[in-house]
Amino acid sequence: MLSGGHLLSVLIFFPAVGALALLLLRGDDHKFIRIIALIVSLAEFLFSLLMIRAVPVGATGYHLEEYARWIDQPPIHYHLGVDGISLFLVILTTFLTPISILASWKSIEHRVKEFFVMLLMLELGVVGVFLSLDLFLFFLFWEVMLIPMAFLIGIWGHERRVYAAVKFVLYTMAGSILMLVGIIWLYNATGTFDLPTVEALLHTPLSQGGLELAPRTEMLLFLAFFLAFAIKVPLFPLHTWLPDAHVEAPTAGSVMLAGVLLKMGTYGMIRFCLPLFPEASRRAAGWVAVLAIIGIIYGALVAMVQPNLKKLVAYSSVSHLGFVVLGIFAFHNISMQGAVYQMLAHGISTGALFLLVGMLHDRRHTFEISEYGGLATPMPKLAAFFLFVALSSLGLPMLNGFVGEYLVLLGTYQRHWGWASWAALGVILSACYLLWSYQRVFFGEITQEKNRTLPDVSTREKWILATMAIVTLWMGVGSTFITARTAAAAQSVIDEVEPQRPYEAATPDSAKPQAKLDSSGAAKAISSERLGIR
Repeated sequence: MLSGGHLLSVLIFFPAVGALALLLLRGDDHKFIRIIALIVSLAEFLFSLLMIRAVPVGATGYHLEEYARWIDQPPIHYHLGVDGISLFLVILTTFLTPISILASWKSIEHRVKEFFVMLLMLELGVVGVFLSLDLFLFFLFWEVMLIPMAFLIGIWGHERRVYAAVKFVLYTMAGSILMLVGIIWLYNATGTFDLPTVEALLHTPLSQGGLELAPRTEMLLFLAFFLAFAIKVPLFPLHTWLPDAHVEAPTAGSVMLAGVLLKMGTYGMIRFCLPLFPEASRRAAGWVAVLAIIGIIYGALVAMVQPNLKKLVAYSSVSHLGFVVLGIFAFHNISMQGAVYQMLAHGISTGALFLLVGMLHDRRHTFEISEYGGLATPMPKLAAFFLFVALSSLGLPMLNGFVGEYLVLLGTYQRHWGWASWAALGVILSACYLLWSYQRVFFGEITQEKNRTLPDVSTREKWILATMAIVTLWMGVGSTFITARTAAAAQSVIDEVEPQRPYEAATPDSAKPQAKLDSSGAAKAISSERLGIR
């Protein structure tokens, strides 16, 4: 094992220990089951915060690495690592899990033990995806994540839950099969599943013992990985599974799905598509950008005409994730940092929107906007939280949504001003559909008598929403805490695609020279060292 201790292994498997503890409890001891699940998830979140000190500002490469032999033939190894890109995605996952547990405290009343077991196992799979540095191990956790999410939708969802769960599985499996074919091809060509080693070989000339891919082969491999990730994002026109999954999923399922599962797709593009297939990424960038821009505008327009409040938030995810994909394929450090930041901001803002919609559903058992109206009178606190989160989602300055979208548009404009101009329409449209839906739900006359006596947020709900609001505001004001740790890692990815581009990130002066040196060759140096010691 490489130096780094066992923190990453603890982060992956601690939820499994908690799930096992829940399985040993009596099924009707609901209160104790909920408390144990909450304690386990909070401890997991605190463990994840320990990673921040291990990823210094301006540093590239992987940290806290763990390496152990697992299977000899084929050579599959237990290889974990974290960098500036995966760091906050893991923290986002561990943060949203206890929020989801608290949100399900009252709404889940049947198969309570199984529900929280599935939620913890989902956390295991997602954290494993973000920390895996072995292609086979990554694929394993990618599939592990699929099972509990399908159960969460299919068992604890709404009326069409089985249909939505099957559709979610079929779409994800279709992409997974393509990715598995690409992984097997790379193994046959390189003799290893180790991601840094494969990356080093692909960036080493054939005369020096490396592997050079023919343009057609590289494009096919790129598409095999990209389609799997595009389905997960989801990128237009592969998005049709998402609205059904969101509408039918329980609140916790929607929060985890929007908050972290969709980010697995954009993370995969950054971690695999760009570094492994740089030439194919450059050739496909124009087409990908067009699809991202269509998704931004199309998702916003469809959200604007939705009569279903939860489906409106679901289509807003299609629009917001389009900004992330656009920022990735603009190949600019600012846009890449904006993409990573937008992943985190979307997880908080849209997760909070689904929490609020879930709270309304718990009271009225409907998502139809026409069933609401005038709710600001009986529910002033929930109305205030909803407005705050809506403003963050539409990109109001000082809140988290502004930072990510601004950086994406700024970086994209410096490379392709036309792309940024079209994408900016999404910002305008997001204000339209979010503010209009807020007006219809909370303002005006109360048309349904049932709405006059609806209870406002409870103490538990108030703590959940206040926590989300504080994080939203902190991310909007203290964004440099995150961007300073993602800058060098983002630049190292861009250097794999376009090595000639200068270092563009805003990092502390003391870190700039080292970051400049590391970003161009650290990944190759680390990978070459591994090739030598194994």
